[in-house]
Amino acid sequence: MTESTAIAGLAPRQRRKWTARLRAIVMRSESLRGYALLSPTLIVMAFSMCLPFAFMVAMSFWTQHAFEIDTAFTLANYGEAVTSSVYETLMVRSLIISGSCAAATVLISYPMAYYVAFHVHRRKLLWIILMTLPFWTSYLLRVFAWKIILGFNGVINSGLMSLGLIDQPLEYLLYSPSAVVITLTHAWAAFAILPIYVSLEKIDHSLLEAAADLGDGPATRFLRVTLPLSLPGVIAAMLLIFVPTVGDYVTPALVGGPDGTMISIIIQAHFGKVNNWPMGAALAISMMLTVTVIAIVYIWVTRRVMGRIA
Repeated sequence: MTESTAIAGLAPRQRRKWTARLRAIVMRSESLRGYALLSPTLIVMAFSMCLPFAFMVAMSFWTQHAFEIDTAFTLANYGEAVTSSVYETLMVRSLIISGSCAAATVLISYPMAYYVAFHVHRRKLLWIILMTLPFWTSYLLRVFAWKIILGFNGVINSGLMSLGLIDQPLEYLLYSPSAVVITLTHAWAAFAILPIYVSLEKIDHSLLEAAADLGDGPATRFLRVTLPLSLPGVIAAMLLIFVPTVGDYVTPALVGGPDGTMISIIIQAHFGKVNNWPMGAALAISMMLTVTVIAIVYIWVTRRVMGRIA
């Protein structure tokens, strides 16, 4: 056997040895097994999300001159995003609308989830499907439906006029911040019902029975037992609604009007008609950072409150 043949024979053996050792290390570590199973998804996310996001971050430090982009590093876009009164007004309005939408959605969804969790004893899955059935339709169709309902000659105005309660149609129902809040609340209700229902379903009913034996009434049992134990679902629902609705574009574009314009409309305009991609990227990054800070503060405060309740 020649020297080259011996080396060729050792190489496959060494590869098998190292492969077996690597497999043993992966099998012994539960976290590594999880990452190995998630590796295809992580690779897809890296190429489809992380790389575009990194490119947008880099673009936010550039400047646009007519149809050319100057790649020299600058903070001018972020300076304009922070100092401009127009962007500040739109950002604050977006946060207020999204916060109002999250609060309204939780207030509407909580009774529905509570009823299914505590008063439905048979066919709960059917009830959950029925609650989410309206949300199986297209998002655009639901937005257009609310546009018809809130319109100048819509269902609400026509009904009030036929009852003689008003003489002229109400003009402030459509193309206003309230129209955006109403439409978003209906569109995202299913995302609040499910986490609240899960948190309510996990509550041990013996705790409620013990509270009743100690003399607590229904309202006291709810405030002292049910509500504190269901706060994780409420917190999750608030975040699930608040974070994506800040950047919602379709709803304010269709039912918002001038008074219901949100920051997403301006971001889309910079990537479209205005043709100022670096400024649009800076606004998008600024919005993401603002929402991240608010979410972190919200989680920290709610954990402190839950810790004191516990």
